Amino acid sequence: MLDLISVNPRKSAANVDLTSLGYGSMTEAVETKSLAKSSLESIHQRLGATMNERDGWSVPESYGDPLLEYAAVRERGCGVIDLSNRGRILVSGTEAVQFLNGLITNDMKTLQENSWMPAAFPNVQGRLIASVRVLRLKDEGTEGTDKDVCPTFLLDTEAATHERVLKTIGRFTLAGDFRVTDVTSETAMLSVQGKKAAEVVSAVFADAAELAPNQATQIAYPSSGKGGDRLDAASPSSITNELTLMRASHTGADGFDFVVSAREAVSLWDALQSAGARPVGYAALETLRIEAGVPRYGIDMDETNVVTEAGLDDAVSYTKGCYVGQEIIARIKYRGHVAKKLTGVMFEQAVKVAAGALVNSAEGKEVGRVTSVTYSPHLGRTIALAYLKFDCLAPDTKLNIISGDKLAAQVTELPFVRRSTTNGLLAAD
Repeated sequence: MLDLISVNPRKSAANVDLTSLGYGSMTEAVETKSLAKSSLESIHQRLGATMNERDGWSVPESYGDPLLEYAAVRERGCGVIDLSNRGRILVSGTEAVQFLNGLITNDMKTLQENSWMPAAFPNVQGRLIASVRVLRLKDEGTEGTDKDVCPTFLLDTEAATHERVLKTIGRFTLAGDFRVTDVTSETAMLSVQGKKAAEVVSAVFADAAELAPNQATQIAYPSSGKGGDRLDAASPSSITNELTLMRASHTGADGFDFVVSAREAVSLWDALQSAGARPVGYAALETLRIEAGVPRYGIDMDETNVVTEAGLDDAVSYTKGCYVGQEIIARIKYRGHVAKKLTGVMFEQAVKVAAGALVNSAEGKEVGRVTSVTYSPHLGRTIALAYLKFDCLAPDTKLNIISGDKLAAQVTELPFVRRSTTNGLLAAD
């Protein structure tokens, strides 16, 4: 069992009553027939997970102890998380690059095979329809030439924006060689996050740890085998599928994401768990993603926000040319700056703060509002994401949060949990 005391030597997370602060409390199981369910639902039931509803999906809120699940990722181990509720959409065709480049903020022409990049779908006012990750799979085409190359992209987006993305790109399917296939229900997405993520994943898939951040690969996957066994792609008789493996972090720790067929999801989960990954639910994931400064659609950003207000600067190319909303986004960059921006707010201790709480400057002037808030066991205090006016974004700027009482806080650069580089790879401090 992991030792929670070492999460913060000065203040053990185990000594903090999260329920009294309004964080990490367990949610009653939601029985709604219309909820979508992951192909890993049987696994969650077997593990005794408390289920909850998020964005129309039944998801595991916790497997019994959110603090231990959190510590598995943040401390010195790793966790396995079911992210199957996220939307997964394949886009292909000889004109796929052209069409996508006219719709999203990043440059698909610069995206190499087996690599991924962040991007955003803006509307004509430059406001955010969806934040996505775009992975370029292996191109198809005339062998040995560039003629009739048919790129294939996998778009990964939050459950809350799945239908938005489908609607946005689906209207172009009759405009040329541009094909769209929703593979969400046919696939599952699993993520391994934590300091030992590379070690655990490498115990199951040979050479996985050699992937650099933002790189991906397709791996042959057998339909059976003992959990934890290293899967050998050199044994064609046992291969029934290929899965896609990406190196990516959702938590500020090292991480790997798997996209696998729904029928193989259980065997993959079992293999990763047997190799040492601890099941992690969404209560712990919520704390981890806030610590990592990752905004969530519908909570920290929506269609009222300009793309760059939401801290998605690395999702925007300013050199690729025209796309929907490009004029507004470029004008803001080259003529000044956004009026407000998502940033971090840190409190002096553990306090109870409501999402939506107003933020005042030290002089008492209203300067923003809180969007997400959690208690950070790693830092031993409450932290929050908040939109603040541009002239209040400097680190260490003093603030007062109005949430019942007036609570002292200060601006903190994101992410809250910094990542260090070890052999070129990212890991949580």
